Amino acid sequence: MQLRAVLPTRAALAALVLLACAAIAALLAGLPVLQVAAVAGAGLLAQLVWSLADLLRTQRAWRDAQVKVTRSLPSAFSLEVPAEVRIELEQAAGRAWQLVVFDEPDPRFTFEDLPQSIVLPPSSRATVRYTVRATRRGPVQFPAVQVLCRSLGGGFQFLFQVAQPQSSRVYPDFATVARYAWLAGDRRLSQIGIKTYAPRGQGTDFRQLSDYRRGEPVRHIDWKATLRHSRPIVREFQDERDQRVFFLLDCGRRMRADEAGSGAGGSHFDHALNALMLLSYVALREGDEVGALTFGNLPGQRRDYAPRKGVHTFNALMNRLYDLEAAPVHSDYLQAAQDLTLHFPRRAFVIILTNFRDEDAPELQPAVRLLRRNHLVMVASLRESVLRSLAQQPLATADDAVVTAAAHLFEQGRRDAFAQVTSNDALSLDVEPSQLPAALVNRYHAVKRAGLL
Repeated sequence: MQLRAVLPTRAALAALVLLACAAIAALLAGLPVLQVAAVAGAGLLAQLVWSLADLLRTQRAWRDAQVKVTRSLPSAFSLEVPAEVRIELEQAAGRAWQLVVFDEPDPRFTFEDLPQSIVLPPSSRATVRYTVRATRRGPVQFPAVQVLCRSLGGGFQFLFQVAQPQSSRVYPDFATVARYAWLAGDRRLSQIGIKTYAPRGQGTDFRQLSDYRRGEPVRHIDWKATLRHSRPIVREFQDERDQRVFFLLDCGRRMRADEAGSGAGGSHFDHALNALMLLSYVALREGDEVGALTFGNLPGQRRDYAPRKGVHTFNALMNRLYDLEAAPVHSDYLQAAQDLTLHFPRRAFVIILTNFRDEDAPELQPAVRLLRRNHLVMVASLRESVLRSLAQQPLATADDAVVTAAAHLFEQGRRDAFAQVTSNDALSLDVEPSQLPAALVNRYHAVKRAGLL
């Protein structure tokens, strides 16, 4: 614990001011200057002696107390999700201390309940809890804990700094993934807009043998197993595994659109990353490989992740992408398609996550055509929810009518250009940010059921 500063308290300053005021009043009353100076000097000397004794006595008592300060952080933080940070103070012996505790959260956080005033009883422990909320993803630092201690005589405050810097990470919001896992266990995925289908008899990959049930296709009966067990046995199949899902994640200026003020909650890039995370979790659970490639980044910040399968892949992919931010640069769709075709030629279900505008059609269309030579391609575009609000607003004034007509015209042009780029492909998506995660999972399941890969 490092001493940063020694500060006088208001009481000490008030005593000095009171002494000065008394000396001035004595001079105005006509008392001799030498007599006033002697009395004031004696009072000042007494106060200095008392202050020095207070300092030395407090320093000795604080050293004997052996106060230890420990900060406890969550293993990781999620974007816009409140999290609790704990600071524990403990002394082995000594006396009660009046303390003010303040932490130094990273600028990426907003925080509540700081600073806090506490009393640390002798031979005991006290805990300070405060809440932080991450406003941006990426690595974060907690430099030090500051403790302001009042001296025993009340004349000074000691500012100590606990040199225990800690680092952590802010990830995308895992709430969608956690809710999916919970609802999938209870077979209630329809609550978040994800369609469920009976798995028996679907797909072409053999899963297991089971007893025949009324309504099962006769062609699925395994006659050898039936003869061996003396009862009808059928083969169960599952959707094809070992397939590949590959994300092309747009990190350009279009994805910087932020509709937090309209209730949409975060930038389009944050929504796209959350949807990528959910579909990655679903695909990995179903035995497929997942990979990603970003484009539209600042120089030197492009990320790629070779397709892999397994539970560990989800964490590795998130650690690769969690600190990305949309950049104010142009997104080159064709270059991204060429990079994917060159480095990852094996056929995959390629999902382009972007914010499409009608002026992007001349660039996006050739990129989609290039990718479709070897891959199954889906363009998943985010549409600003404010357009729906403007198009549905009541027409109270003439200006409202003009704004509503402009919103309809803009949306129609965008819809026509999107249909042209995707060749009216029913697989592609143009949805509002909040609808993207469930829509992606439904499209993925539709591709698996149809055997399009």
